Amino acid sequence: MFVQIFSTGGTIDKVYFDALSEYQIGEPMAGELLKDARVGFDYAIESLVKKDSLELDDADRALIHARVAACPAEHILITHGTDTMTVTAAALADIPDKVIVLTGAMQPARFRDSDALFNLGLAIGALNVCTPGVYIAMSGKVFPADGVRKNRIAGRFEGV
Repeated sequence: MFVQIFSTGGTIDKVYFDALSEYQIGEPMAGELLKDARVGFDYAIESLVKKDSLELDDADRALIHARVAACPAEHILITHGTDTMTVTAAALADIPDKVIVLTGAMQPARFRDSDALFNLGLAIGALNVCTPGVYIAMSGKVFPADGVRKNRIAGRFEGV
Protein backbone atom coordinates (compact mmCIF):
# COMPACT_ATOMS: atom_id res chain seq x y z
CA MET A 1 0.00 0.00 0.00
CA PHE A 2 1.17 3.50 -0.83
CA VAL A 3 -0.28 6.45 1.13
CA GLN A 4 -0.20 10.03 -0.05
CA ILE A 5 -0.28 12.34 2.95
CA PHE A 6 -1.38 15.93 2.54
CA SER A 7 -0.70 18.23 5.48
CA THR A 8 -2.82 21.32 6.02
CA GLY A 9 -1.49 22.40 9.42
CA GLY A 10 -3.76 22.42 12.44
CA THR A 11 -3.00 21.54 16.02
CA ILE A 12 -1.15 18.34 15.10
CA ASP A 13 1.66 20.46 13.58
CA LYS A 14 1.63 23.38 16.04
CA VAL A 15 4.81 24.56 17.75
CA TYR A 16 4.32 26.60 20.91
CA PHE A 17 6.94 29.14 21.90
CA ASP A 18 5.89 30.46 25.32
CA ALA A 19 3.42 30.24 28.17
CA LEU A 20 1.18 32.82 26.48
CA SER A 21 0.27 30.20 23.85
CA GLU A 22 2.09 31.93 20.99
CA TYR A 23 2.40 29.34 18.26
CA GLN A 24 3.23 28.73 14.62
CA ILE A 25 2.33 25.85 12.38
CA GLY A 26 5.53 23.84 11.98
CA GLU A 27 6.63 21.23 9.50
CA PRO A 28 4.30 18.22 9.12
CA MET A 29 4.69 15.80 12.03
CA ALA A 30 3.22 12.78 10.21
CA GLY A 31 6.57 11.71 8.76
CA GLU A 32 8.34 11.81 12.10
CA LEU A 33 5.52 9.89 13.78
CA LEU A 34 5.45 7.23 11.04
CA LYS A 35 9.24 6.91 11.10
CA ASP A 36 9.18 6.35 14.87
CA ALA A 37 6.40 3.79 14.42
CA ARG A 38 8.53 1.83 11.89
CA VAL A 39 5.64 1.38 9.47
CA GLY A 40 5.82 -1.16 6.67
CA PHE A 41 4.34 0.80 3.79
CA ASP A 42 5.50 3.55 1.47
CA TYR A 43 4.24 7.08 1.77
CA ALA A 44 4.90 10.62 0.59
CA ILE A 45 4.08 13.84 2.40
CA GLU A 46 3.14 17.13 0.80
CA SER A 47 2.39 20.25 2.81
CA LEU A 48 -0.45 22.14 1.12
CA VAL A 49 -1.00 24.92 3.65
CA LYS A 50 0.20 25.67 7.17
CA LYS A 51 -2.87 27.09 8.86
CA ASP A 52 -5.09 26.62 11.85
CA SER A 53 -8.25 25.11 10.40
CA LEU A 54 -10.28 28.15 11.48
CA GLU A 55 -8.16 30.15 9.00
CA LEU A 56 -8.83 27.83 6.03
CA ASP A 57 -11.00 29.41 3.36
CA ASP A 58 -12.71 28.33 0.14
CA ALA A 59 -9.51 28.84 -1.86
CA ASP A 60 -7.60 26.55 0.51
CA ARG A 61 -10.29 23.89 0.24
CA ALA A 62 -10.24 24.22 -3.55
CA LEU A 63 -6.48 23.61 -3.47
CA ILE A 64 -6.91 20.57 -1.22
CA HIS A 65 -9.65 19.23 -3.49
CA ALA A 66 -7.57 19.76 -6.64
CA ARG A 67 -4.46 18.03 -5.21
CA VAL A 68 -6.46 15.06 -3.90
CA ALA A 69 -8.45 14.68 -7.13
CA ALA A 70 -5.29 14.86 -9.27
CA CYS A 71 -3.30 12.48 -7.07
CA PRO A 72 -2.77 9.05 -8.64
CA ALA A 73 -2.74 7.34 -5.23
CA GLU A 74 -5.86 5.50 -4.09
CA HIS A 75 -5.12 6.00 -0.37
CA ILE A 76 -5.11 9.62 0.81
CA LEU A 77 -4.46 10.78 4.36
CA ILE A 78 -5.03 14.42 5.23
CA THR A 79 -3.76 15.87 8.50
CA HIS A 80 -6.03 18.75 9.39
CA GLY A 81 -7.10 20.98 12.24
CA THR A 82 -10.09 19.68 14.15
CA ASP A 83 -12.30 22.78 14.11
CA THR A 84 -13.22 22.64 10.40
CA MET A 85 -12.22 19.09 9.51
CA THR A 86 -15.82 18.20 8.68
CA VAL A 87 -16.12 21.19 6.32
CA THR A 88 -13.07 20.10 4.33
CA ALA A 89 -14.27 16.49 4.34
CA ALA A 90 -17.59 17.59 2.83
CA ALA A 91 -15.71 19.50 0.11
CA LEU A 92 -14.00 16.23 -0.91
CA ALA A 93 -17.15 14.11 -1.07
CA ASP A 94 -17.41 14.20 -4.87
CA ILE A 95 -13.98 12.60 -5.47
CA PRO A 96 -14.51 9.01 -6.65
CA ASP A 97 -12.42 5.86 -6.33
CA LYS A 98 -10.23 6.97 -3.42
CA VAL A 99 -10.15 6.21 0.27
CA ILE A 100 -9.71 9.62 1.89
CA VAL A 101 -9.18 9.84 5.63
CA LEU A 102 -8.81 13.08 7.58
CA THR A 103 -7.24 13.09 11.02
CA GLY A 104 -5.64 15.51 13.42
CA ALA A 105 -5.07 16.05 17.11
CA MET A 106 -6.55 17.86 20.08
CA GLN A 107 -3.01 18.43 21.39
CA PRO A 108 0.09 19.13 19.26
CA ALA A 109 2.08 16.04 18.25
CA ARG A 110 5.08 17.57 19.97
CA PHE A 111 3.30 17.32 23.35
CA ARG A 112 3.82 14.20 25.45
CA ASP A 113 0.09 13.78 26.09
CA SER A 114 -0.93 14.26 22.46
CA ASP A 115 -3.49 12.07 20.76
CA ALA A 116 -1.70 12.61 17.43
CA LEU A 117 0.10 9.26 17.19
CA PHE A 118 -3.01 7.34 18.16
CA ASN A 119 -5.17 9.22 15.63
CA LEU A 120 -2.57 8.82 12.88
CA GLY A 121 -2.43 5.06 13.50
CA LEU A 122 -6.22 4.89 13.47
CA ALA A 123 -6.27 6.76 10.15
CA ILE A 124 -3.73 4.36 8.62
CA GLY A 125 -5.83 1.42 9.80
CA ALA A 126 -8.89 3.01 8.20
CA LEU A 127 -7.03 3.39 4.90
CA ASN A 128 -6.38 -0.35 4.99
CA VAL A 129 -9.98 -1.45 5.46
CA CYS A 130 -12.39 1.25 4.30
CA THR A 131 -14.05 1.30 0.91
CA PRO A 132 -13.70 4.39 -1.29
CA GLY A 133 -15.19 7.45 0.36
CA VAL A 134 -14.32 10.20 2.83
CA TYR A 135 -13.80 9.43 6.51
CA ILE A 136 -12.69 11.13 9.69
CA ALA A 137 -10.50 9.13 12.10
CA MET A 138 -10.55 10.70 15.56
CA SER A 139 -11.23 9.76 19.16
CA GLY A 140 -10.75 6.02 18.59
CA LYS A 141 -13.40 5.77 15.89
CA VAL A 142 -13.65 6.01 12.12
CA PHE A 143 -16.67 8.02 11.04
CA PRO A 144 -18.21 8.60 7.63
CA ALA A 145 -17.41 12.25 6.95
CA ASP A 146 -21.08 13.22 6.86
CA GLY A 147 -21.87 11.52 10.17
CA VAL A 148 -19.57 13.17 12.70
CA ARG A 149 -19.19 16.34 14.74
CA LYS A 150 -16.64 17.74 17.15
CA ASN A 151 -17.84 17.94 20.74
CA ARG A 152 -15.75 20.82 22.11
CA ILE A 153 -16.92 20.35 25.68
CA ALA A 154 -16.01 16.64 25.79
CA GLY A 155 -12.87 17.17 23.66
CA ARG A 156 -13.69 14.41 21.18
CA PHE A 157 -15.48 13.58 17.96
CA GLU A 158 -18.89 11.88 18.03
CA GLY A 159 -21.28 10.39 15.55
CA VAL A 160 -24.40 12.33 14.64
